[in-house]
Amino acid sequence: MQSLTRPGSQAEQAGRLLLAGLVVVMLPALPLGNYLIYPFVILTTWFHEMGHGLTAMATGQEFRQLMIFASGSGVAESRLAADSPPWVQAAIAAGGPLAPCVVGAALILASANPRLWRPALWLMAAAILVSVIIWVRSPIGFAVLPLVGACLALIAWRAKPAFTRFALQFLGILAAMSMLRDFQYLFTREAVIEGQAVLSDTCQIASVTGLPHWLWAAAILLVSAVMVGGALKFALAEKRLKPPRPKPPANVLQFRRD
Repeated sequence: MQSLTRPGSQAEQAGRLLLAGLVVVMLPALPLGNYLIYPFVILTTWFHEMGHGLTAMATGQEFRQLMIFASGSGVAESRLAADSPPWVQAAIAAGGPLAPCVVGAALILASANPRLWRPALWLMAAAILVSVIIWVRSPIGFAVLPLVGACLALIAWRAKPAFTRFALQFLGILAAMSMLRDFQYLFTREAVIEGQAVLSDTCQIASVTGLPHWLWAAAILLVSAVMVGGALKFALAEKRLKPPRPKPPANVLQFRRD
């Protein structure tokens, strides 16, 4: 049977991204689906908490450790200098909820270029494994994250190109859609993590800026939507997907009317 879409066309790319999204949404509803998606729940928590930690480092603070718990929640512990300005705390708080969509958009962009498929997966695998060695300090993190990193490395090494691209798009959609899982958290003042009440990320930003936490939640969602939407627009651009026009031989004159 002849394919309904041209290989490499916009329709094929959109279909793959749609399939990745459906897998993310439907997997928990399938038998044993919650167990199958559990490693990816831990991975999205890793995106979030690494966002906090790396933002702390980017602002000159100390990223001490990362804890991921069996419930899928997590904590990134950072030590702030006594003389650090208030905006540093706000930036670190914002780094967590923004990180999954930043990573998701980057992976979707990488899926648009075949030369980046395997390097992007190798980079993801290396980042996970290095973080386990340096920062992760919880049993769940030690048990799950190395397994995820090893699977990504195996895909980058041995998988066929089509599956490599799908894996990259699946991770990108998974990271981007994790914002839906955190939707309620963004609009709350407090969260309970391992029996302890802590301020939500948006409430921490509000405590520094004086603006309401729900405003910051809406701003984070808007920025995330723009990033992911821009990445999808680029990845699915029909003009970019068209193959380049072949060059004529050097000894042939070519006349073209546009």
